[in-house]
Amino acid sequence: MTDGQISEKNKKLTMAKPALWRPEAHLSTTVRDMPPSGIRKFFDIVVEMEDVISLGVGEPDFPTPWHIREACIYSLEGGNTSYTSNKGLPELREVLAESVEEDLALDYDPEDEILITTGVSEAVDLAFRATLNSGDEVIVPQPCYVAYVPDVLLAGGVPRPVATRLSEEFKLRPEDFAGEINERTKALVLSYPNNPTGAVMTREDLEEIADLVVENDLLVISDEVYDKLTYDGKHVSFAQLEGMQERTVLLNGLSKSSAMTGWRIGYAFGDPAIIGAMTKVHQYTMLCAPTMAQVAAVEAVRRGEEEVMAMKREYDRRRRLFVSELERLGLPCFEPKGAFYAFPSIQGTGLSSEEFSEELLKEERVAAVPGNAFGESGEGFIRCSYATSKEEILEAIDRIERFLANLEARGRSGKGIKKV
Repeated sequence: MTDGQISEKNKKLTMAKPALWRPEAHLSTTVRDMPPSGIRKFFDIVVEMEDVISLGVGEPDFPTPWHIREACIYSLEGGNTSYTSNKGLPELREVLAESVEEDLALDYDPEDEILITTGVSEAVDLAFRATLNSGDEVIVPQPCYVAYVPDVLLAGGVPRPVATRLSEEFKLRPEDFAGEINERTKALVLSYPNNPTGAVMTREDLEEIADLVVENDLLVISDEVYDKLTYDGKHVSFAQLEGMQERTVLLNGLSKSSAMTGWRIGYAFGDPAIIGAMTKVHQYTMLCAPTMAQVAAVEAVRRGEEEVMAMKREYDRRRRLFVSELERLGLPCFEPKGAFYAFPSIQGTGLSSEEFSEELLKEERVAAVPGNAFGESGEGFIRCSYATSKEEILEAIDRIERFLANLEARGRSGKGIKKV
């Protein structure tokens, strides 16, 4: 090739290049079009403000119990900092198998039916990615945890949100989703006790759903991370129903019940084929959950029940106090049966969920999450966590009362709000 030919070729290559590099053109369209978390987006504002009472982030205000932290410290001192098996420490899987048998009378083989994950959030993601093909549809009852719909999309699936209602105590009824099932429907998400509503499903409620699950050959992905925080009666898992264990991927973890959010320990129970597929994805992404956190988790499962029950009793006291105060202010609130959230209606103010939350934060420095962050059926509500001290709850109530009074004075509140 002559010098003239090389020069002409380089000229053509230069002309073919775009004038400006546009990195956004190289993004996944799924990720690009996905909105940020409605919780995190809102609380990015909170961290820059002073004197804020946060009723927003779903995190216990208790520290992890000392004996659990101590187990981690001993592990570090012993130099136990290497990888574990992709599936997790054998000892942790064994104590979890013993625990789920004792609590729920469910039998899982720790060798191939239990996977330790980096928090329950990873377990949710793995469950979808391991089971969904492109175009598979998933029934997602709402209001619900903010990650379910995005995780379905990231796995190539199609989420089918269905609304639950205050009039039904936010329980999922067969008629809510029967009409959404078609030949592409593959799975149903269950999340009880529920975030954000605090709803709980009884055995009878779940049995009604089980009939539809069998008729339509559905997989059930059941996120039960709040199972220990059930206030009326004992938690019932969907996997406990006759014939449902093999159809259920049961997800759980220690973040909420044992005040171990930052430790990132979750786990999945299920059929060996599904757990094996989830492990494949897990080994190419996370490899394994942190070793020292897994050691601490063994201690939490074996000897942490007393602290779990103590925290639950305190949440229960706060729950009753907070709900009664919200009702006094004229904010109708379903009494949560589980988790540590209240989901009061703000429809009577005439404000949208986002308007109410933003103005409450700006005017009175109280942070709550707009209900629509949890799906369209959450519009008209706000989520308030009572995983905070009694003193902060009462101060928050005083500020909310003042906020409502100011709305009334400005003539902005609707007929549903009592004068305060």
